[in-house]
Amino acid sequence: MRAVVQRVSEAQVSVAGAVVGGIGRGLCVLLGVGHGDTEADADTLCRKIVGLRVFEDDAGRFARSLDDVGGELLVVSQFTLYGDCRKGRRPSFTDAAPPARAEALYERFVACARAASRPVATGQFQARMALSLVNDGPVTLVLDTAAGP
Repeated sequence: MRAVVQRVSEAQVSVAGAVVGGIGRGLCVLLGVGHGDTEADADTLCRKIVGLRVFEDDAGRFARSLDDVGGELLVVSQFTLYGDCRKGRRPSFTDAAPPARAEALYERFVACARAASRPVATGQFQARMALSLVNDGPVTLVLDTAAGP
């Protein structure tokens, strides 16, 4: 699984002009699911993101987690994180999981985040969404459960 995580002061996602999810201070998570991803990947990535210490303490160091600051999560499905642009100019999405599998793992990630006792808002799976956010910092991290080089 792949996630782009942004620390935000606020974020919201809309479908067809209607807001379907929004948060105040917290993390906006764009979540992509790949072919080989498993339930264990969803659980591991969820715990990692919920526990990320990307909020400043009084000394200005990244020392506080979402729970420490009473933050919220906005989780938005994002299959395009698996877009491969190495050949040509049109991305290939062959590494993205099929929709049914991706939705199941997306929902598992969301359930894990909700079990962590933090407020969680979501987008709408497979919908065309408009995301608006205020990146705080800016702080943006990319996390991937695949073992890299």
